[in-house]
Amino acid sequence: MFPSIFLSHGAPTLPLVDSPARDFLSGLGQQLGRPRAILVASAHWETHVPTLSSTARNTTIHDFYGFPRALYEMRYEPPGAPEIAEKATDLLCAAGLASALNDTRGLDHGAWVPLILMYPDASIPVLQVSVQSHLGPAHHLQLGRALAPLRDEGVLILGSGSFTHNLSRFRGGDAAAPAAPDVVAFADWFDNAITEQRTSDLLTYRQRAPYAAEQHPTEEHLLPLFVAMGAGGANAVATRLHASAMYSILRMDAYSFQ
Repeated sequence: MFPSIFLSHGAPTLPLVDSPARDFLSGLGQQLGRPRAILVASAHWETHVPTLSSTARNTTIHDFYGFPRALYEMRYEPPGAPEIAEKATDLLCAAGLASALNDTRGLDHGAWVPLILMYPDASIPVLQVSVQSHLGPAHHLQLGRALAPLRDEGVLILGSGSFTHNLSRFRGGDAAAPAAPDVVAFADWFDNAITEQRTSDLLTYRQRAPYAAEQHPTEEHLLPLFVAMGAGGANAVATRLHASAMYSILRMDAYSFQ
């Protein structure tokens, strides 16, 4: 059984920028092994109810603008997993969660940017599940717990977001610039809460964590962490797999839950 994973996918240019986070993701697939399929909860797909992509063959969505041409030339188009999407909707229904299927959507960069580093041959079937940023952390913890049985079938459940994400502060420049003090303070608080299994504190992080609103003006990039946490199981042990920063404002931390 694979652990569930939360990772920070960073800027779309991550595959093109030399960094500790890119090196980490480039080795993560080999470290984990080869799953039957990969289910990605991406910060870049928001819907009213949890929606599973059920296309038979994925396309690459370049959901950004103003980046180098080399990025738009990248393609990551693995098979889809419509049968797993159907199973996932059954699991959500059993948990009392409304859901839907989408048979046309491809992979947004929250999915393909990390996967092109982790599993570059694009041969493992991939599907996505959307987030509902208006419903908050508790909903996404429940969503992950509902999907957890897929892990018994060899599915890798991957939450793809960002440990910190306030792009209004982005000024470009040096990707290796050290994290700002408030970014470090938030990340340290969150790491302690995760590894100490302080679920109640995590669910109310906006009231408890230092600089929470500054690091996440909107929640969509942190919600995949709660999906991964829930998919790890009620008593999952969390392990920090990676910690680094890019551009001083993006923490690129990653965790496993099992």
